[in-house]
Amino acid sequence: MFRRQGWDLTALLNAAHPQAPLAERNLWLVRLIEWLRHAPLKDERATTPATPATEGAVAAPVAAPSAPLPVRRLKYLLHLLERHPEHAKAFAEVIASVWADVDAISLFAEVGFAPRMALWNEFLGRLRRRVLPLSADTKDLSELFELLFPHEDDEQWINAVDDELLQRLGLLFAGAPEGDWREEMRAAITVLVSSVRSAGLSGALRVRMDPQRLARRPFRNLATAWEQVEHALVEHDHATLPARLQYLRGLLDECRAAVRSVPDHLEEHGVSVDLMFGVEQMQARLRRVEDLLAVLLAEHPQRELLRLVASLVAVVHERRSIRTLFARHYSLLARKVAERSAETGEHYITRNREEYGDMLRRAGGGGLVIAGTTFMKFAIMAIGLSAFWGGFWAGVNYAVSFVVILLLHWTVATKQPAMTAPALADKLRHIDSEAGLAAFVDEVAHLFRSQTAGIIGNLALAAPMVLAVQLAAWLSLGKPLVGTHEAEHVLHSLTVLGPSLFFAAFTGVLLFGSSLIAGWVENWFVFHRLDSAIAWNPRIVATLGAGRAARWSRWWRDNISGLTANISLGLMLGLVPALLGFFGLPIEVRHVTLSTGQLAAAAGALGWDVLKHWPFWLCVISILGTGVLNVGVSFFLAFKVALRSRGIRLADQKRVRRAIWARMRRQPLSFLVPPKG
Repeated sequence: MFRRQGWDLTALLNAAHPQAPLAERNLWLVRLIEWLRHAPLKDERATTPATPATEGAVAAPVAAPSAPLPVRRLKYLLHLLERHPEHAKAFAEVIASVWADVDAISLFAEVGFAPRMALWNEFLGRLRRRVLPLSADTKDLSELFELLFPHEDDEQWINAVDDELLQRLGLLFAGAPEGDWREEMRAAITVLVSSVRSAGLSGALRVRMDPQRLARRPFRNLATAWEQVEHALVEHDHATLPARLQYLRGLLDECRAAVRSVPDHLEEHGVSVDLMFGVEQMQARLRRVEDLLAVLLAEHPQRELLRLVASLVAVVHERRSIRTLFARHYSLLARKVAERSAETGEHYITRNREEYGDMLRRAGGGGLVIAGTTFMKFAIMAIGLSAFWGGFWAGVNYAVSFVVILLLHWTVATKQPAMTAPALADKLRHIDSEAGLAAFVDEVAHLFRSQTAGIIGNLALAAPMVLAVQLAAWLSLGKPLVGTHEAEHVLHSLTVLGPSLFFAAFTGVLLFGSSLIAGWVENWFVFHRLDSAIAWNPRIVATLGAGRAARWSRWWRDNISGLTANISLGLMLGLVPALLGFFGLPIEVRHVTLSTGQLAAAAGALGWDVLKHWPFWLCVISILGTGVLNVGVSFFLAFKVALRSRGIRLADQKRVRRAIWARMRRQPLSFLVPPKG
């Protein structure tokens, strides 16, 4: 019934009752806008329909076919109203009565803005608007506005209204007092200026603004400047208005510059999505103030008012999008996480033979620790704990091992890709030139060579050390530490014929996830200034002494990312499979170095004869694939995040691939062996 009545113009005109309850008048407006959007009736295309409302009317001119359908229908509607004064009067009175009864300030000052500067509160608000229906029984014009313009293409047809039609649209507001909409706009500017002033003086933003931008106290003086402009507008004081207006706009520019300086200080103070959400809200409010001023100051404000309405429609639909909300506000956080990972990743890239040899030594040390981790894993499995506690203690085992490797300045090869990918992505900024492209290919070669050295160093010592321990146990105890039963289980679980490669790819995701967690925790550490707290907190200084507190502060600032990455990775490797198993998902982890240690332990238990059988070599093939997937998946995900967070679009991918393949043909060893000198 609603849709059919919405298509019937006669019923709409006859239903225009200015004395009806507000909810009915609001619903009438919604149906009117809905009528503008629907396909034209057959007899509407050339002539006026013969209805009681339109009998005797001549043929109605129709807008050019190139005009949007709502614009053509709007011209048709105005043509009818101009020829039927009784309907035009009721029509205008309904519009005027709705305007008089609703709160228009909310439309100009609140549409597009969150009531509080908190991202998650805005998320819940957007979710509510997407899930719950809106009511026409409202005095809030911002809510009614969402009902009137629920489609994204409304912005296009509103902007398509030409000047001739815009003049005729004055009929819609014939019953409204001339000063009402101006008064509402001035009140809206007062609300916006108050919000900007309050946010600009809040500590969270103020301490992150450039002090030079705050020298003239733009936020503090903003309200007074607007009051002077408003007084001149109300009193029609054309003599003082230009100077007052210039001062106000100067303050708005200074406020805008101060807000833009906030991201420049985020490296020192850390990133907060709520903080960045507040920055964007302030910038949007400053733009809205300028838009409202443009309408108030225009000699013929109809066009500016139309642009304002169209922009409000765009804002309404943008604010409905949950994906846009998070994509925009987490992009900066992702960038800072990636940049911090890039700084760490530079330490994992070798560019000469000295660094290459150092990488092999550090990776060898990591392999020694992983050998001990392998035997601890078998010991935990032998206890026969429940799934959760078995996973928990396995995770603790991994985490402790990774932290020991970190503190000894050794390395685990699979930790490198998630850190080195952002560093490599940063080189993509300069591939427009041939020199930049060559430098990027050099970095690819350095990265591949460094990763290879890390894996070789890990495996070269992990496997022999495990075999040596197994042999020592044979000689001293008469049996290996890892028995034949466990060895058979290893051969069965690691084979390439099973799901090991899928598990290896899943482990790559966990490796990438640990790098994100590390970047986020480091950002949190910096944002809350915990390094400064450790150095200058009176209680800590009294306990440790000033010198030791300063050293602890530097140590935690330098190592918080590495500690978080290694602890989170270890716990995830142990706990995630146990938690997924609770939900009936039998997913395990396959880490190339740990798997190599397990296979070496199995070979030490089964003896040399195991080399003669295919199950062992199927596990070897599986470990090779595990290494590729651990590294490849982790690197790919980190590289994609780094590209997006920096806003880099790799348009000429073929050119980059050709350059890499050309280097591999000319200098294949450069990807494996560092250059001389």
